[in-house]
Amino acid sequence: MSWNPALDPGCPDGVDIDSIETLIIPRAHDLGGFEVRRALPAPKRQMVGPFIFFDQAGPAEFLTGSGIDVRPHPHIGLGTVTYLYQGDFHHRDSLGTDQVIRPGALNWMVAGKGVTHSERTSSEARSGPHSLFGIQTWMALPEDKEDIDPLFEHHGKESLPEIESEGVRAKLILGSAYGEAAPATLFSETFYLDVILEPGARFPLPDEHEDRGIYVSQGSVKIAGQEFEAGRMMVFRPGDQITVAAGPAGARLMALGGATLNGPRYVWWNFVASSQEKIQHAKEEWRAERWGTGQFDLPPNDRSEHIPLPGR
Repeated sequence: MSWNPALDPGCPDGVDIDSIETLIIPRAHDLGGFEVRRALPAPKRQMVGPFIFFDQAGPAEFLTGSGIDVRPHPHIGLGTVTYLYQGDFHHRDSLGTDQVIRPGALNWMVAGKGVTHSERTSSEARSGPHSLFGIQTWMALPEDKEDIDPLFEHHGKESLPEIESEGVRAKLILGSAYGEAAPATLFSETFYLDVILEPGARFPLPDEHEDRGIYVSQGSVKIAGQEFEAGRMMVFRPGDQITVAAGPAGARLMALGGATLNGPRYVWWNFVASSQEKIQHAKEEWRAERWGTGQFDLPPNDRSEHIPLPGR
């Protein structure tokens, strides 16, 4: 599928540098030979549309037998989005899901009133040297959906719409853009795209969404004559027509956004909610460890350990 952005390659895009409302330089966290860069939430920006958490995981290299082991932990009030460029994650959750995700596919878990999951490198990947590189995000749920029953969906890479134009390949991971719609069940207007640009290629952001941003994961892009390297998130002024151009080595970026929610959200550890009371209740429930009888349970095939409630 292709779009017609009505852009003459010989003309300037007309974007003013003031169209960048917020420039975010992610904070890096070293998790023992494995680096995570967090762009959202940021000091000057909590969300882009419903996206409230944005992490770049890796790139990282692992020796045979080693990998990532994120023990079972809880969530409320959000949806988790896992999308990989390299490597895999073995996802298990309290719904009984047992799913390995690989590059180009989508894992979409809606926590709602409460869910627990673990993410580990698969045994297949651990059988030899392997790499990991991907993006994990959280999307805050609308207030009237915070207490829905949890759900999990896996969508293979072949089911996600692909959009192509000259020098541009984009995969629609969530929501709608350019006349296409991704298959995942959503509860608010959004779009989320994996975009690969050849050197100099130009990419127009969809203009029907209120909040829009990009995160450069590889290469660089130019906006209004300024170059922005990998590891930068730009959030744009609503209503402006925005086009970005790839730098001399090309670029890979995630484009994200959608409608804003009705208000800010409280975030504590893995919990997101419109009220402090919901977070406090979830803290008490996780601390109580009443698996299967309280708010939370453990994954049926990953019950031997869990991450305790932080002491903060």
